[in-house]
Amino acid sequence: MTLKRKIGLLVLAALGLLVAFHGELITYGVRQGMGQWKIVSNAVPMDELLQDPAYPDSLKQKLLLVKAVRQYAIDSLGLRDTDNYQNVFDQQGQELLWVVTACEPFKLQPKLWKFPVVGAVPYKGFFEKERALNERKRLEAEGFDVSIRNPGGWSTLGWFNDPILSGMLQRREGDLANLIIHEMVHATIWVKDDAEFNENLATFIGDTAAYYFLRSRYGLASEPYQRYVNENADYRKFSAHMLRGSAGLDSLYQSLTDGMPFDEKKLAKERYIRQIIDAIDTLTLHYPPKSKARFQKQLPNNTYFMTFRTYQSKQDTLGRDFAVRFRGDLKAYVADWKARFGVE
Repeated sequence: MTLKRKIGLLVLAALGLLVAFHGELITYGVRQGMGQWKIVSNAVPMDELLQDPAYPDSLKQKLLLVKAVRQYAIDSLGLRDTDNYQNVFDQQGQELLWVVTACEPFKLQPKLWKFPVVGAVPYKGFFEKERALNERKRLEAEGFDVSIRNPGGWSTLGWFNDPILSGMLQRREGDLANLIIHEMVHATIWVKDDAEFNENLATFIGDTAAYYFLRSRYGLASEPYQRYVNENADYRKFSAHMLRGSAGLDSLYQSLTDGMPFDEKKLAKERYIRQIIDAIDTLTLHYPPKSKARFQKQLPNNTYFMTFRTYQSKQDTLGRDFAVRFRGDLKAYVADWKARFGVE
């Protein structure tokens, strides 16, 4: 047998072992890559739409806003300059991605999925709704609390050129700026196996930078700035309420004994979650939350409360560090994290 043939057989054997032990992950990765590539390959350059007389002026204004936010994030924040958010994908009113999250039924402990590069994360995305539904069904059969959501955007950490999704252009100025900066943070700074830190950091920088951007573009007295201030204040209050609720749930779950019947545990859980939802009415908000009405029909499960921990639990800590060490200098703050955990 020739050396070349021996090497070829060894490579085939190695590939065979890889598929045997990681076949499901490889299949999933291929499907996700194909789904992302379909979006990227059908995206249209932003400048082409800006020059198209048939493209609505209202959407052109939003595209110009995205362009300005992107440049601000690069120049004023020091976020990574990539090819992201320079092309537009028309969703045609359809959802593109379904994200599955799962959690223990009587413990605020998320299920983690492990992937190359990003590490362990408490969510799994699908470009095919049926596969997401099947994943939910499988996890529920294993006893997990499960939910599915449609994200407004996501980051591929530089593996693809993330486009502007047409659904993003329906957002208000502050919300849109926040989203773009949030995802650009992910493409700049990422800590493997620590999704809670990554999401909290991107949330903090996105929230804070959106204030700075809106103030510089529209002024303090402008409607976009004031609307964002009020909406963000509401969300901070709402998040704080849900984080307090999750702490209470933690205490409740720790008090449940192993010998307690499942139905009793479930009833105690549902009663406590109902109290959290009913107490939303005690919050003084500028705009009534939409979730209260939704939860009158079906209570949220543990995945809902875990989401607030994933995205909001470290905001006070990050804010104090930003104020004390960096004195409001967001570019220096970004540079510090970038030096430690920058995406190459």
